[in-house]
Amino acid sequence: MKISLEQLPEFASNFLKDLSENPLNQNQALLICLSGNLGAGKTTFTQQTAKLLNVEENITSPTFVLMKKYSISFGQFKNLIHIDAYRIEDPNELNILKFSEICDDPENLILLEWPEKVEEVLPKERTTITFEVADENSREINIFKNV
Repeated sequence: MKISLEQLPEFASNFLKDLSENPLNQNQALLICLSGNLGAGKTTFTQQTAKLLNVEENITSPTFVLMKKYSISFGQFKNLIHIDAYRIEDPNELNILKFSEICDDPENLILLEWPEKVEEVLPKERTTITFEVADENSREINIFKNV
């Protein structure tokens, strides 16, 4: 679907509403993969989502630290985990973060930028949101659920 940058907060709000109304597997974390080129809207979506989840910290992409964790209260979720895999060269580098343990914790809502860099170590059950620049002021966004 094509949305303007001004509609991104509404898109994030609708996405969270859908999550609250249609919970997925409650025995593990919810992994949301954010895929798209630089500047396509992945971090902006994360910022909007965090704001809606009442995260007060300034959200920036964790490109150099790989991961940031924020406390939230949203359904079963107590933690918003933001991971940026852009600089990862070997998917096994996620082991440093104890990624499998993060994915096993049902209290974690994980937003992972650049999933294509670590595809081979991702759990099969995940949701992928793709972001493509349609023009300067709008994005083509699609949601795919892998179960």
